[in-house]
Amino acid sequence: MLQDGSIALFQYWNRLRAGRPAPLRTEIAPVEIKALLPDTFILERKARGAIHFRLAGTRVCSTYGRELKGNSFTSLWSSGDQQAVGRIMRRFLGDRSALYVTFEGATADGRLNSFELLLLPLGGDGEHLTALGTLQPMRKPFWLGADPITENRLESFRLIDPDREPLLLSSRRTVPVPSLLPDSQALLEAFGGNVRRIRHLLVLEGGRRE
Repeated sequence: MLQDGSIALFQYWNRLRAGRPAPLRTEIAPVEIKALLPDTFILERKARGAIHFRLAGTRVCSTYGRELKGNSFTSLWSSGDQQAVGRIMRRFLGDRSALYVTFEGATADGRLNSFELLLLPLGGDGEHLTALGTLQPMRKPFWLGADPITENRLESFRLIDPDREPLLLSSRRTVPVPSLLPDSQALLEAFGGNVRRIRHLLVLEGGRRE
């Protein structure tokens, strides 16, 4: 895993599972990963085997230019990759391992960007298996989020057993999850004390001076 968001989500999931194959979906507390939510999603396998987005963060949806909730996960991939991705997902859900994928996203205008995708299993009933995931761009070009990705092109994948690969757990640095709220002390220092708090907002004193 190369991106801080992927590492942070992995560490959160690993802490929740506490030695079990996977934590329960009900144990995921959005408030604890609020800075990661725009890039996260939850997949669900239906009784007939189809895998759909149960939820998708705002940046994930913006990357594809549409609401992904209820949409097929494999439909994001190129026609040549859909069968392979389907087999990979069945293996992932069956093994209950972590899945790391790299792919190239293409827009209708031919723009390309590389991404990494991390999927982490969640516990639940056998008929409706779920997974927590995050989508992270390797680069952030100016057009990302404005020119939608229309096709994923598979580059590589790896199934990871966190119990057998301790480097993932012990050698990775801890990635802090920053608060979404501004640092009030830093603002006070920067604006010379002309800052006041109203509920969850920080208001900077302004106005014209004659």
